[in-house]
Amino acid sequence: MSELNNSKNNKSRRISVRRLCFASLFAALSCIGTFISVPLPIGYFNLGDIFVLTGAFLLGPLWGAAAAGIGSALADIFMGFAIYAPATFIIKALVAAVAALLVAFCRRKVKNGKLLTLLWLVCAMIAECVMVGGYFLYESLFLGYGLGAVASVLGNCMQGLCGAVGAFVICGVLKNRLNKDKL
Repeated sequence: MSELNNSKNNKSRRISVRRLCFASLFAALSCIGTFISVPLPIGYFNLGDIFVLTGAFLLGPLWGAAAAGIGSALADIFMGFAIYAPATFIIKALVAAVAALLVAFCRRKVKNGKLLTLLWLVCAMIAECVMVGGYFLYESLFLGYGLGAVASVLGNCMQGLCGAVGAFVICGVLKNRLNKDKL
């Protein structure tokens, strides 16, 4: 009987280490992706949100949120925007948690694979609304930017849309892996 318990403990330990490794990978990808900017007609977007969302879809709400919050907050610190780091940690963790929870809900309710893939995009866009609203609230209430906070909404919407579409593309490539409940 003790061999069976040891086997279960080793298996759960392997799963935990594996999830920790993947969470660390997505934290690093979110951080590094934030450094990579792509110019748009209205400002630019960075690749960080693509990895925030993809990590959320692969890792689930807890590990995905941890990876997203840590990686994105570190990027703010490294890029010289430390004043945003606490807000970024919370906002990006919420984005990842919302995205993962919405996708998990859709997986239980929708059995059509093509529709489920499309719903990933919808879930990602809804989650990115958390980012837009979160930064608006932080900038207007805590930083006192007033109209400056309103001006950043359009750029954050573009950031969210590009992040959602980028994650949608990656999820389409990884569709078979994402349809499974385990990493």
